[in-house]
Amino acid sequence: MAKGFLIDQDGVIYVEDQIIPGADIFIKNLQKENIPFTFMTNNSQRSPLDAVRKLAKMGIDVGEENVYTSAMATAHFMSQQYPKGTAYVLGEGGLISSLHENGFTLVQNDPDFVVVGEGINFTLEMVKKAINFILSGAKFIATNLDPSPRKLGWNNLGIAAVVSMIESATGKRAFSVGKPSPVMMRLARKHIGLATDEVTVIGDTLATDIQGGVQVGYNTILTLSGMSKKEQLNDFPFKPDMVIDSIADLELPLPWW
Repeated sequence: MAKGFLIDQDGVIYVEDQIIPGADIFIKNLQKENIPFTFMTNNSQRSPLDAVRKLAKMGIDVGEENVYTSAMATAHFMSQQYPKGTAYVLGEGGLISSLHENGFTLVQNDPDFVVVGEGINFTLEMVKKAINFILSGAKFIATNLDPSPRKLGWNNLGIAAVVSMIESATGKRAFSVGKPSPVMMRLARKHIGLATDEVTVIGDTLATDIQGGVQVGYNTILTLSGMSKKEQLNDFPFKPDMVIDSIADLELPLPWW
């Protein structure tokens, strides 16, 4: 029986632009042993090629097939719900290309969907247009609901902040496709061709990676090299199958393999 991984990037493989020591060796071992894996990221701004190039600078050589983004999941979901539909997008890069690849037309008037992803070029006028479209009947989609990191000088509001503003103005809740949504968790699994009991999620965030994995029945590994800390484990009604300090500490085969 095949076994494989869905692996978060930031906080697991690197922190900002610095590789976590040993992460490159772990990925090379997966490739050597032909163990299926994909990097599963909520970042909808970067395309798979962008992610591949960033990893290459850190000495990790993978292909675009090894990356699955919330933009890809969002565009696929929308195409299943409304084939060849139209969308008004507050987002950039990877989200726009994924929508095009799934047959969507981006419009400035009367869209079927309003879609919110990461970006730094939003204007209040764009947000007001989005609000009016939703009030006129457009479906409201968010690639994820990740919050701002709340760092001084940070130039990205975070999708959660933008979505909250639009929800308050429209009274409509956004449907979020990215982690921890079961939609993305299942699509990422299908992306690497594995069954539910063959998948292990490695992530640094209890509220996204681990919660998402638990919800759909995957084994989960929390690494403490990123967002979550060990003392936070008691704050959640679920727990990962394993807790490690770093992905470099992970030894194969896993206990449940």
